Amino acid sequence: MGAAGSRRRRRFPLWAVAALVVVALPATGLLPAGDARDLVSRTGPVLVFLLAITVVAELCAGAGLFDVVAGRAASAARGRRLVLWALVVVMATASTVVLSLDSTAVLVTPVVLALARRTESRPLPLALTVLALANTASLLLPVSNLTNLLAASRFGTGYVGVMWLPALAVLVVTVVVLLVLHGRSFVGRFEPTAHGPTPPDRVLLVVTGVVVALLAIAFAAELPVALAALAGVLVLGLATWWRKVPLLVPVREMVPWRSALVVAALFVVVETWHAHGLGGILDAVAGDGTGGGDLAQLAATGVLAANAVNNLPAYLALAPTAGEDVDRLATLLVAVNAGPLVTPWASLATVLWWQQYRRHTFGSGAPPVWPVLRQGLLLAPLVVAAGVAMIMLR
Repeated sequence: MGAAGSRRRRRFPLWAVAALVVVALPATGLLPAGDARDLVSRTGPVLVFLLAITVVAELCAGAGLFDVVAGRAASAARGRRLVLWALVVVMATASTVVLSLDSTAVLVTPVVLALARRTESRPLPLALTVLALANTASLLLPVSNLTNLLAASRFGTGYVGVMWLPALAVLVVTVVVLLVLHGRSFVGRFEPTAHGPTPPDRVLLVVTGVVVALLAIAFAAELPVALAALAGVLVLGLATWWRKVPLLVPVREMVPWRSALVVAALFVVVETWHAHGLGGILDAVAGDGTGGGDLAQLAATGVLAANAVNNLPAYLALAPTAGEDVDRLATLLVAVNAGPLVTPWASLATVLWWQQYRRHTFGSGAPPVWPVLRQGLLLAPLVVAAGVAMIMLR
């Protein structure tokens, strides 16, 4: 019976389904050849970046960068819980902006949970802060979110020049709402410890910090992101080998090829659907104007779609409806980046956050659903409204 139960539980892996979709839809002609070639040219660099920046983040973790930053935050807080929370906000925001929201969910979540244990703080409010900022802080740079990378080439005056003000508004509202929701958890003091985590190699730590700073400059300057991330992988990989620091995970697990296959399958499915009339349906739902009401309609459609399915297919489906108008495109990004905060599957970062919380709370299991749902239901409409309001004022 045990063997039979094991066979019943064995499922065809999602990555294999994704690989089948990527091959089958173009091969059968459901996705026309011309559309397939255009899709590869648009999304190929995005997938390369996804693979490379994840490896960069893992190498940063192996060098002890996140642990050291968290340890410095605990020391800098000098026993004040509210200051500790503010420093977690800074760490999660910086990680999301420079290394992407998925890196924050995977790497910062366990660091913050360890920080909570070390300072005897409540883990859930700190973890919920990371969850919120992994999504809402992902608007400033193209590299902060895959949706931004897909859209960046359509911003004629430069992505950052258009998005910095909505990104700032979304971030400010997020921090204020989080403080209102969780502020009582950060009243009082904790007993500071004398020593934080020791990095495996101080030279490697310095090299890693310099590389991350240079990557931030390259991304802000909107240099080719895939090449910059690959350069980061090369330098950090060589430095790790040179300093003989063991990897935290094997290389085969460091490269997120399964996630890349799933993302590629989403690209192919939505492009195929568009080739068979999806655009006409969405035009009727999301509208096509540029007035305040039209942008609000598009934003609401994007938020609902992201929470219903996932923010990446929501963006891919609605991007043609946004058209070439910069305000509509910016509105869509605000909706699908800052809005997927309610359902556990609304963004890949949210999925990864749930996994990391369950894995690193030592038997406590998944986070309670109601606090996550309450935070999302309150945050999503407020942050999206703030971002869209800034777009209207441009």
